[in-house]
Amino acid sequence: MNKILKEFQDFALRGNVVDMAIGIIIGGAFGTIIKSLVNDILMPPIGLLLGGIDFANIFTTLKGTSELTLEAAKKAGAVTINWGLFINALISFLIVAFSVFLLVKVMNEAKKRMEEKKEEAPSEPPRQEVLLEEIRDLLKTK
Repeated sequence: MNKILKEFQDFALRGNVVDMAIGIIIGGAFGTIIKSLVNDILMPPIGLLLGGIDFANIFTTLKGTSELTLEAAKKAGAVTINWGLFINALISFLIVAFSVFLLVKVMNEAKKRMEEKKEEAPSEPPRQEVLLEEIRDLLKTK
Protein backbone atom coordinates (compact mmCIF):
# COMPACT_ATOMS: atom_id res chain seq x y z
CA MET A 1 0.00 0.00 0.00
CA ASN A 2 2.89 2.39 0.80
CA LYS A 3 4.35 1.77 -2.66
CA ILE A 4 1.10 2.87 -4.32
CA LEU A 5 0.93 5.99 -2.16
CA LYS A 6 4.56 6.80 -2.98
CA GLU A 7 3.91 6.39 -6.72
CA PHE A 8 0.82 8.60 -6.47
CA GLN A 9 2.77 11.25 -4.56
CA ASP A 10 5.53 11.22 -7.19
CA PHE A 11 2.91 11.53 -9.95
CA ALA A 12 0.92 14.28 -8.25
CA LEU A 13 3.95 16.40 -7.41
CA ARG A 14 5.53 16.33 -10.87
CA GLY A 15 5.80 19.74 -12.46
CA ASN A 16 3.56 18.85 -15.40
CA VAL A 17 0.68 17.73 -13.19
CA VAL A 18 0.85 20.90 -11.10
CA ASP A 19 1.04 23.03 -14.27
CA MET A 20 -1.96 21.17 -15.69
CA ALA A 21 -3.95 21.74 -12.50
CA ILE A 22 -3.19 25.45 -12.60
CA GLY A 23 -4.23 25.52 -16.26
CA ILE A 24 -7.52 23.81 -15.45
CA ILE A 25 -8.29 26.26 -12.66
CA ILE A 26 -7.48 29.29 -14.82
CA GLY A 27 -9.40 27.73 -17.71
CA GLY A 28 -12.47 27.33 -15.51
CA ALA A 29 -12.30 30.97 -14.48
CA PHE A 30 -11.76 31.99 -18.10
CA GLY A 31 -14.81 29.92 -19.11
CA THR A 32 -16.93 31.77 -16.55
CA ILE A 33 -15.79 35.12 -17.92
CA ILE A 34 -16.53 34.04 -21.50
CA LYS A 35 -19.98 32.75 -20.50
CA SER A 36 -20.76 36.13 -18.96
CA LEU A 37 -19.37 37.90 -22.03
CA VAL A 38 -21.67 35.91 -24.31
CA ASN A 39 -24.80 35.94 -22.14
CA ASP A 40 -24.56 39.46 -20.72
CA ILE A 41 -22.66 41.48 -23.36
CA LEU A 42 -22.88 39.90 -26.83
CA MET A 43 -26.27 38.21 -27.00
CA PRO A 44 -28.51 41.09 -25.79
CA PRO A 45 -27.49 43.43 -28.66
CA ILE A 46 -27.66 40.57 -31.18
CA GLY A 47 -31.13 39.69 -29.89
CA LEU A 48 -32.14 43.34 -30.11
CA LEU A 49 -30.94 43.53 -33.72
CA LEU A 50 -32.98 40.42 -34.52
CA GLY A 51 -36.21 41.98 -33.24
CA GLY A 52 -35.89 41.77 -29.47
CA ILE A 53 -35.21 38.02 -29.24
CA ASP A 54 -33.95 36.66 -25.92
CA PHE A 55 -31.81 33.69 -26.94
CA ALA A 56 -32.24 32.11 -23.50
CA ASN A 57 -35.95 31.74 -24.32
CA ILE A 58 -35.64 30.15 -27.76
CA PHE A 59 -36.84 26.61 -27.22
CA THR A 60 -39.15 23.96 -28.63
CA THR A 61 -41.64 22.23 -26.37
CA LEU A 62 -41.72 18.47 -27.01
CA LYS A 63 -44.15 17.49 -24.27
CA GLY A 64 -46.22 19.59 -21.91
CA THR A 65 -47.81 22.99 -22.07
CA SER A 66 -46.36 25.68 -24.30
CA GLU A 67 -45.08 28.57 -22.24
CA LEU A 68 -43.60 31.95 -23.19
CA THR A 69 -40.36 31.53 -21.27
CA LEU A 70 -38.05 28.60 -20.69
CA GLU A 71 -38.27 29.12 -16.95
CA ALA A 72 -42.07 28.87 -17.05
CA ALA A 73 -41.89 25.75 -19.23
CA LYS A 74 -39.50 24.09 -16.78
CA LYS A 75 -41.75 24.98 -13.85
CA ALA A 76 -44.69 23.45 -15.72
CA GLY A 77 -42.65 20.28 -16.22
CA ALA A 78 -42.48 20.55 -20.00
CA VAL A 79 -39.85 18.67 -21.97
CA THR A 80 -37.97 21.17 -24.13
CA ILE A 81 -35.16 21.46 -26.63
CA ASN A 82 -33.28 24.61 -25.64
CA TRP A 83 -31.98 26.02 -28.93
CA GLY A 84 -31.06 29.42 -27.53
CA LEU A 85 -28.98 28.03 -24.69
CA PHE A 86 -27.21 25.80 -27.21
CA ILE A 87 -26.44 28.83 -29.41
CA ASN A 88 -25.03 30.66 -26.37
CA ALA A 89 -22.86 27.65 -25.48
CA LEU A 90 -21.69 27.34 -29.08
CA ILE A 91 -20.66 31.00 -29.22
CA SER A 92 -18.85 30.62 -25.88
CA PHE A 93 -17.01 27.58 -27.22
CA LEU A 94 -15.96 29.42 -30.38
CA ILE A 95 -14.60 32.35 -28.36
CA VAL A 96 -12.65 30.03 -26.03
CA ALA A 97 -11.35 27.93 -28.94
CA PHE A 98 -10.22 31.04 -30.83
CA SER A 99 -8.55 32.42 -27.68
CA VAL A 100 -6.68 29.14 -27.13
CA PHE A 101 -5.69 29.14 -30.81
CA LEU A 102 -4.23 32.64 -30.46
CA LEU A 103 -2.43 31.68 -27.24
CA VAL A 104 -0.87 28.59 -28.83
CA LYS A 105 0.09 30.61 -31.91
CA VAL A 106 1.85 33.24 -29.76
CA MET A 107 3.60 30.55 -27.70
CA ASN A 108 4.80 28.72 -30.83
CA GLU A 109 6.09 31.98 -32.32
CA ALA A 110 7.95 32.80 -29.08
CA LYS A 111 9.44 29.30 -28.98
CA LYS A 112 10.52 29.60 -32.63
CA ARG A 113 12.23 32.93 -31.95
CA MET A 114 14.05 31.51 -28.93
CA GLU A 115 15.32 28.59 -31.02
CA GLU A 116 16.49 30.98 -33.75
CA LYS A 117 18.41 33.05 -31.18
CA LYS A 118 20.10 29.91 -29.86
CA GLU A 119 21.18 28.98 -33.38
CA GLU A 120 22.50 32.49 -34.07
CA ALA A 121 24.57 32.74 -30.90
CA PRO A 122 28.09 31.41 -31.50
CA SER A 123 29.04 28.82 -28.97
CA GLU A 124 32.32 29.16 -27.14
CA PRO A 125 34.94 26.56 -28.03
CA PRO A 126 35.70 23.96 -25.39
CA ARG A 127 38.34 24.85 -22.79
CA GLN A 128 40.84 22.38 -24.20
CA GLU A 129 40.68 24.01 -27.64
CA VAL A 130 41.35 27.40 -26.10
CA LEU A 131 44.40 26.01 -24.28
CA LEU A 132 45.67 24.35 -27.44
CA GLU A 133 45.32 27.65 -29.34
CA GLU A 134 47.26 29.45 -26.61
CA ILE A 135 50.02 26.85 -26.78
CA ARG A 136 50.12 27.15 -30.57
CA ASP A 137 50.37 30.94 -30.35
CA LEU A 138 53.19 30.65 -27.81
CA LEU A 139 55.08 28.21 -30.04
CA LYS A 140 54.72 30.59 -33.02
CA THR A 141 56.29 33.44 -31.08
CA LYS A 142 59.40 31.36 -30.16
